Amino acid sequence: MDSEPPAVGPVAPATADEPPGIRPRPGEAGTRDQEFLEFVVASGRYLSRTAVLLCGDPVRAEELVQATYERTYRSWRAARNGDPQAYARRVLVNLRIDGWRRTRREVLVDPVALPDQAGSDHTGEVVARNAVVQALARLPLAQRRVVVLRHLLDLTETEVAHELEISVGTVKSHHARGIARLREIFAEGDLP
Repeated sequence: MDSEPPAVGPVAPATADEPPGIRPRPGEAGTRDQEFLEFVVASGRYLSRTAVLLCGDPVRAEELVQATYERTYRSWRAARNGDPQAYARRVLVNLRIDGWRRTRREVLVDPVALPDQAGSDHTGEVVARNAVVQALARLPLAQRRVVVLRHLLDLTETEVAHELEISVGTVKSHHARGIARLREIFAEGDLP
């Protein structure tokens, strides 16, 4: 009995907003791939911003986000049962911690020079954001993680402690020292 394999229809073409390789087939709305694609579209900016703040380098941040999506996709059943964004954030932070542990030293790439944006309404925002990223990059790793999670992702001390698997007291200590150091860095005035 020779039976032919089931026919597989063509894959829908990718759109500009859709990451390559995660294209659902026509008629598969609500499938795992479609759910994950919707999650990627909804969480992309959030995870990218978090990654840049954690590592200080846009290129490394992009790689970190891609690795996060890969791991989250492999565990999508578990991720979608809870809060997928929190699950992905946890994966992202853990991947970054693993990177810190592997290298033990971090070499930061100088930020890419901003193009001349005279007359742009967003120049001040871009310069301020760049200064914050550079200041965060000068914090010790543990303090940077806590400050990013507390202030830029608006997590509570308890949530940060759970996320990083440290005590609430350690979170408070790293937070206080990190904020004090940021104040010193901005007072020194050697940021753009």
